[in-house]
Amino acid sequence: MKIQALSHDGVFSTLLSTPQGIAAEEATRRRGEYGPNEIREVHGRPMIVRLAAQFTHFLALLLWFAAALCFLSEYLHPGEGLLRLGIAILAVIFINAIFTFIQEYRTEKAIEELRKMLPFKVAVIRGGVELECDAVEIVPGDLVLLREGDKVPADGRVVETSRLTVNNSLLTGESDSRTLTDAPCDTELLESGNLVFAGTLVVSGSGKVVVYATGMATEFGKIALITGKVVEEVSPLHREITRVSRMVAIIAVVCGACFFLVGTLIGRGFWDNFLFAIGIIIATVPEGLLPTVTLALAMGSKRMAHRNALVKNLNAVAALGTVDLICTDKTGTLTQNRMTVTTFWTPDDPAMARTVARLCNTVTVTAEGTKGEPTDTALYSYGVEQGAPDGERLGEAPFDADRKRMATLYRINGKLFALVKGAGESVVPLCTSLCQSGSTAIPLESAASAELLERLHTMASQGLRVIALAFRELKDAPQGDIPEEGLTFAGFAGLLDPPRPQVPDALKSCRSAGIKVIMITGDAGPTAAAIAGNIGLITGDPVIIEGHECVSMPDDQLREELKKENLIFARMSPQNKMHVVTLLIEDGHRVAVTGDGVNDAPALKKAHVGIAMGLSGTSVAREAADIVLLDDNFASIVHAIEEGRGVFENIRNFITYIFASNVAELVPYIGYILLGIPLPLTIMQILAVDLGTDMFPALALGSEKPAPDIMQRPPRPQTEHLLTRKVMIRSFLYLGMWEAVAGLAAYFYVLHEGGWSWGQPLAATAPLYLQATTACLAGIIATQVADVFACRSPNVSLFTLGVFSNRLVLAGVASELLLAAFIIYTPLGNSLFACSPIGINVWLLLIPFAVLLLVLDETRKYLETRSTVNGEKS
Repeated sequence: MKIQALSHDGVFSTLLSTPQGIAAEEATRRRGEYGPNEIREVHGRPMIVRLAAQFTHFLALLLWFAAALCFLSEYLHPGEGLLRLGIAILAVIFINAIFTFIQEYRTEKAIEELRKMLPFKVAVIRGGVELECDAVEIVPGDLVLLREGDKVPADGRVVETSRLTVNNSLLTGESDSRTLTDAPCDTELLESGNLVFAGTLVVSGSGKVVVYATGMATEFGKIALITGKVVEEVSPLHREITRVSRMVAIIAVVCGACFFLVGTLIGRGFWDNFLFAIGIIIATVPEGLLPTVTLALAMGSKRMAHRNALVKNLNAVAALGTVDLICTDKTGTLTQNRMTVTTFWTPDDPAMARTVARLCNTVTVTAEGTKGEPTDTALYSYGVEQGAPDGERLGEAPFDADRKRMATLYRINGKLFALVKGAGESVVPLCTSLCQSGSTAIPLESAASAELLERLHTMASQGLRVIALAFRELKDAPQGDIPEEGLTFAGFAGLLDPPRPQVPDALKSCRSAGIKVIMITGDAGPTAAAIAGNIGLITGDPVIIEGHECVSMPDDQLREELKKENLIFARMSPQNKMHVVTLLIEDGHRVAVTGDGVNDAPALKKAHVGIAMGLSGTSVAREAADIVLLDDNFASIVHAIEEGRGVFENIRNFITYIFASNVAELVPYIGYILLGIPLPLTIMQILAVDLGTDMFPALALGSEKPAPDIMQRPPRPQTEHLLTRKVMIRSFLYLGMWEAVAGLAAYFYVLHEGGWSWGQPLAATAPLYLQATTACLAGIIATQVADVFACRSPNVSLFTLGVFSNRLVLAGVASELLLAAFIIYTPLGNSLFACSPIGINVWLLLIPFAVLLLVLDETRKYLETRSTVNGEKS
């Protein structure tokens, strides 16, 4: 059944209603049959389940396992400090889980916002009596009264109208309002001129509609259903962190098992080997990785907020760095969502054309501003700005879809005028003369009329909405209708929703960064193509695919179309947008979707990164998105992608830094089991590194600014992992081993100076042993200081970056040294971490190790850069 194609009698008959509405008893019965007129939430995960998920992802499970091993070891062998370590690890898990949950709690309110957009009270006729009821009580068959300023409570068919004008932009994406008719029409549902849709706004006029769909059966409800059922893609960062965690878990368990076996072979007891294996596993697990990643993402989101991009989902920060395709809406995203007169053509004197523009409309001027249909408002504002005179309105013939024009009767400066505006094809044939200076007229020949139509088509081909302006001076007031023939042509007004001025440069940046941009809009194809050409989105003939073509086109063919350049999707429904985004994701693209309307919500949620407009966007779009642009500026997306790329590089850099420390913690254990020496580093000292001295410099690495050329590089391939072979070699075999060598060198130096001989046992509380383990810890810390400067970039020299350019790194190093001083030189620090003060001679031994680490790494960077340059030249 096409409700839009039925006559009035057919509408009432089909919906079992009457021109007096349905009876109150029947409304009650239907409410029981159809349910309340409300947007119901699709079943989702309860909040408690979402919170639990923060405790059960793989890295959290790895930390749970490490904490359990700590408690087990404390039970089997008390007094080693493992109880404190276990408690510290649990604190890390809980703090990180709660922090992340709070950050992401607000991202799942799209359905609630959809519900809030429906009105609370509605005027309805039941049994011939007008009454007011809650919107939730509306049922199919109800006869609803709509007036200016009302929100439409349900989908309905217009059966009576008095210039009823609605704005469907939140639903369809079109920028202009539509004056509705009550006549039957055989068009697509969303394009029908006799239907209203739930959640849209009545701009002006009034009318009666018969409700044919309520609640989840409305177009609004269908969008809610799609949005609620969308399965969000797992973020690339989440996958990478899981992968890194699994690798660490495998390495830790394998190392623990191997050294348990080695200990057994060399004759050590079972429990000694078991406790030692636990120590190996704990030393290998980077306890500080989880909070460091979370805080680094939070810092990245804060920087993005300063650049007008508010991050709601922390994982979206890094996900932006992989984006290679942006699907963008037009209205309110690339354009200003404000109809403006951009071209005003007249055959001679523009005075009368400006007067028609100002006075031939349905605009209402109040203390709050100008209200009315966007095209009328734009013409009125233009006429006022150009100084067109006001007059006394005596009559009006409203616009209708058949005539495609409207007329007003005005007395202006004592003269009587019929003013007419409308579609050029409707108005120009009614004109018999051309306006000249002083409102005089010359006859309009057929050739000149053809020229006017040619100019009309030229302006329309530029994507302009062209309105023809005409008038007729009358001697006496008409007795009947306002005369609309024998008119004098005054001019053409070309209107356009202008593009945002920053958009062209932003698109150039996207192109240089290897990011393709596709426009997906609910607006008409020619208008979309004109805007796309003006802003540089397309550079050749556009390939326009409309929504109805998407529906009929096989997926394989649509995939081929998606590979083409200069592609524009027009007249797209929410389902069409979702389908396109899904195909792009299936084809391996990392997709960001921008939008501001209700119709964008499902695609925003489906995309890897959903980006909503903060100022012009609906609350539904903002809640469905991962990122909200605070200034509605498409250019802010480019800044956000730049930050996203930088965040991923920074995470890789501090993972390199953290894993190097883990190697330095692991090697002393290996020496302990293989060489039979006293354990060079205690469990509590490992805690001091992982959750103490490591943390502040690692966080500082997370604040490093993106490289200057980062937006000249192509998007990061999806196959490129966070922990690559090169990163592992640099972290484990180079930086980590050097830290271990420095720590063991200081350890043996103190033992030698204290008179220790090989094979001599040392009590855990012996002063010499405490000093030696402290020296090992100091060796790791000293080389950590050099390591944090080396890890600021894997290939750019520290001196190119600037030693003092990242003040947070300097603050992190200062914090690390202060914490080291607390641990080594205060009684409380000595007691907590089983340390003892060391002399200046130990530090003098360690400083060359730190300097040499930097020298070697700078040499490596120089040789790699030189090799790359030579390769490019050849």
